[in-house]
This record gives sequence, C-alpha cells and structure tokens, in this order.
Amino acid sequence: MVSHILFDFFGTLVTYAPDGAGHDFGRSHKLLQSMGSALGYEQYRALWSDVYGGFDREACRTGHEFSMQDVTAGFLRQATGGEPSADQATALASSYLADWDTCVRYLPGLSDMLASLSRQYTLAVVSNTNDTGLVPAHLTAMEIAGYFDAVVLSVQVGRRKPHPAIFTAALDELGIGPDDAVFVGDSYLPDYQGAVQAGMTAFLIDPGNAAQIPDNARLASLFELPAALAAMHG
Repeated sequence: MVSHILFDFFGTLVTYAPDGAGHDFGRSHKLLQSMGSALGYEQYRALWSDVYGGFDREACRTGHEFSMQDVTAGFLRQATGGEPSADQATALASSYLADWDTCVRYLPGLSDMLASLSRQYTLAVVSNTNDTGLVPAHLTAMEIAGYFDAVVLSVQVGRRKPHPAIFTAALDELGIGPDDAVFVGDSYLPDYQGAVQAGMTAFLIDPGNAAQIPDNARLASLFELPAALAAMHG
C-alpha cells in the first residue's frame, strides 16, 4: 500500500527556465568584473555555459553530482587567469544563483493540494540540484516546507537522478521500501525511468504525450495527481 509521495522539485513543484534564457545575469557579471575579469557580458555568458556544460555532461555520464562552487572555481580560473579563493567561488556561485533564480515561478494552488495529500500520505522532495540551499529556500518562501518529511538533494548525496543511490537515500531516510512510495516528476529519464528502476511506481508530468509510458502513469499537470492516486488505489 502506497504511503509516501516523493516529488521532483524543478519543473514539478515549480516552473523554471533551465538555462536562464531571457533573464539578466548583470549582477553576477559585475561581481565577476570586480574580481579582475575583463570579460564582456556575452563572453561571460558563453564561457559560463561552456564550463557548466562540461561539468553537466560529466555528471550525466557518471551520475556523480557537482556543486556550484566546483563550477565557479573552474569558471574563475578561465575568466581571470588565476586561482580563485574559496570565498570568491562561493560569492560568485551565490550571485549567479540569485540571477538565475528570477526564472523560477510558483504554482497557484499547490499549497492546497499538498495540504490535502499530506492528510493521507507522507511527502518528500528528491531533487537534482548543485546547491544545498536553493530548494529549501524555495520551499520556505512558498510556505510549503512543513508538508515534507524529507528533502533529499543530489549535491548532498553525491549522486543525481537517475542514479539509484539518490532514490535509495530518500527511501532510507524515510524508513520505507520502494513499494511504499510513488515518485512524481517531469523528466522521463531522471524522474520516471530512475524511479521505476528503483522499484517505485512513477507518474510523469507529460502534457505533450512525448514519452512512451502507460497512459495511467501520465499526468497532463501536477494537479491531476490526486485523481491518479485515487484511480491507482481503485
């Protein structure tokens, strides 16, 4: 009997633009210039994309997660030609995330849905993220942190979805087995396939019917979840 619901965060509990497209990274660019870099804004964005992309491709290949401090340290070596201090890497990571964070949007009605689900299920978040504070800060800002018994982050586990280690870490923290939980996410490989391979039932938010999954596993929006759970229980 399912007793727990595990949620992905980005793209599931909030919407966002993955690459920050259309958003202003001017504040972090000014900070970079204060650290001695002569890069113009477009050069900054291009180099950041190149450096971050290299980390991300390696993480996708190995399943090992990286931190924003790793990215910014590597980026600053190229952008300034010197060895950055830990404080510089942390400061740029924080500034970049503040710029990127402007693309995150909250879902109207989410709190009410979670409140209703929490009366029947134990809820948790399992998120791929390169920063330890980003997801908890949003949960607090959204006033929904209290609904979740666990928040499991790839940067803390050291592995990212779909690697089984992050799902195992979440199940272990909750003290349950895979049969006790369903997973809800918006990405086929990390969220749906990863959860299924970990032994869980999974729902995929797939309004365009792009993924080849059973119809009863597909959600047109997150807000179809209560009805899907009811149907699953018969």
